[in-house]
Amino acid sequence: MFINKLIEGIKEKKSPIVVGLDPRIELIPGIVTNKYYERYGKSFRAAAEAILEFNMEIIDKVYDIIPGVKPQIAFYEKYGIEGLKAYNETCKYASKKGLLIVGDIKRGDIGSTSKAYSDAHLGRTEVEGEYLRAFYSDSITVNPYLGDDCLKEFVEDIEKYERGMFVLVKTSNPSSSQLQDLVVNGKKIYEIVGEMVSGWSRKHLGEYNYSSIGAVVGATYPEEAKNLRALMKESYFLVPGYGAQGGTAEDVIHSFNEDGLGAIVNSSRGILYAYKNQGKFPEENYGDASREAAIKMRDDINNTLEKYGKKYW
Repeated sequence: MFINKLIEGIKEKKSPIVVGLDPRIELIPGIVTNKYYERYGKSFRAAAEAILEFNMEIIDKVYDIIPGVKPQIAFYEKYGIEGLKAYNETCKYASKKGLLIVGDIKRGDIGSTSKAYSDAHLGRTEVEGEYLRAFYSDSITVNPYLGDDCLKEFVEDIEKYERGMFVLVKTSNPSSSQLQDLVVNGKKIYEIVGEMVSGWSRKHLGEYNYSSIGAVVGATYPEEAKNLRALMKESYFLVPGYGAQGGTAEDVIHSFNEDGLGAIVNSSRGILYAYKNQGKFPEENYGDASREAAIKMRDDINNTLEKYGKKYW
């Protein structure tokens, strides 16, 4: 099961974090981008090739200290087909390095459309009796706001192919409260979604008593995370918002259960572009800066878990 592999990776590397691979071409070092602009002009192909090289260097520097990566597909789609090629090659490369892939695709639609999304990112696509893999992900993010018939299409492939998904429950963005905090029948919308996800989670437990069906719960809402943790004991949380978005280790602590498990914390900008902030690394050593930032994040969260008696190691 996906969740078993994730927990084993966290324990082996003593690292409850993932690196978000959200490439912003304007922040990628010129030593990477300029050679592709010279070769292909200022084109989608040049941008995609630069992104792939940048991602591969980051992966090379962090694969031994993290269990997985989370590429956000929008940062690739904006470069068209060439960008999607870079997305897929990034996923394949990370997988070869032993990392789990959380495809941050946030898909969700009516049943037949969700099935197509699931075929593309979790399962297989049939072409005249041949079953082919379109994109490589071990798990994906899913939008639940079309209800159970949206989610169940993904669950079928999760079971069949031992994949996972993280359902948007309480997101990290400032305006999430506009909808997610609305009260219906005495409960907030995010609590209702949390209960729905928890119901799915309990039906699909792995050997560590956690489920491959988890939830996205933002680091920027620690009190809400505390409430959801009590509500969703078996659901693993994917926690965005640490670092550049303002979330701290103290903020994410409530997303973890007492056993020190139950959450995987994401950082994107704070790790990818650390070379811009730290000052001590020249541009060509951007990968080393990212490694140092990832280690610092890992240690920050581990130290905070130990402080609260939530050791998983």
